Parts: sequence; C-alpha cells; structure tokens
Amino acid sequence: MMFGNTQSELGDHKWRGQLDRFVKANQQDLAALFWGLWLENGNSKGTIGIDLQPTPHFVYCPQEAIENLNDQVENRLQEILGIVENHQPEIEVVMIGIGKGEIKLIQFAPEPAPPDCFKQVDKDVEGLLDLLEQRMSESLDS
Repeated sequence: MMFGNTQSELGDHKWRGQLDRFVKANQQDLAALFWGLWLENGNSKGTIGIDLQPTPHFVYCPQEAIENLNDQVENRLQEILGIVENHQPEIEVVMIGIGKGEIKLIQFAPEPAPPDCFKQVDKDVEGLLDLLEQRMSESLDS
C-alpha cells in the first residue's frame, strides 16, 4: 500500500494511463486481434498480454503463471483470475497489461462484438499484430 507518492513513483504509474488511452483509441482493432487469436488458440496459450518492456509487444500469459504470481502476492490477483477464467470471448475482451513490475487488467465489451470486429477488419492476425505493435511503439513509453 502506498501512502506518499514521490515524483518517481508517480512516473512509474504513468504507463497505466498511457495503456488506458491506447486501448480506448484502438478498441476495435484490439478486439479483432483478440478474436483472431481466440479462434487460433482458444485458452490453450493463456491470456493475451501487452508487455511494455523492453518495447511494447504482445505476449501470452499462461494461466499457471498468473496463478503462481497470485500465490506470491498473497492472493491479491484473485479477482483478475476470476475475470480471466470466466470471461465470454464472444462479447468481451480480456487482456493483461504488464509494465514496471506490475500488471493491469484490460477488460472491455466493444461495439460491435469481437467476432464482428474481426470480420470488419481487413487484416489477418499477423497484420493486426504488426499494426498494433507499431501503434504501441509510437504511443507508449517503455
């Protein structure tokens, strides 16, 4: 628990606001990517993550790794685990943001739904990964 924020601590949390703005500006493309990866892999590789270090890129966060981290932080990630385990991929996007030694849940229900976003986008999964990683590198500080 933080009680006093030094300037460096405030800077360490800047990534969360930047990530929120990136997600909001790119909801439909992120939903399309999410659905495309879901069609390819389902839950087999884990939850999609956005890792900001060393440069912003997409990763998979295996369920076991999230559970192990939850054990290490005295079950403070229990709510995130519940959301990850119970999300409905056809209507909502769930990802994990990873930055500065912390994680952040990314969850939204786009309009249109993820399957429709994927149909409307004129790119395959690789094209979406390239596009979004390029946008991330332009808009997110590492």
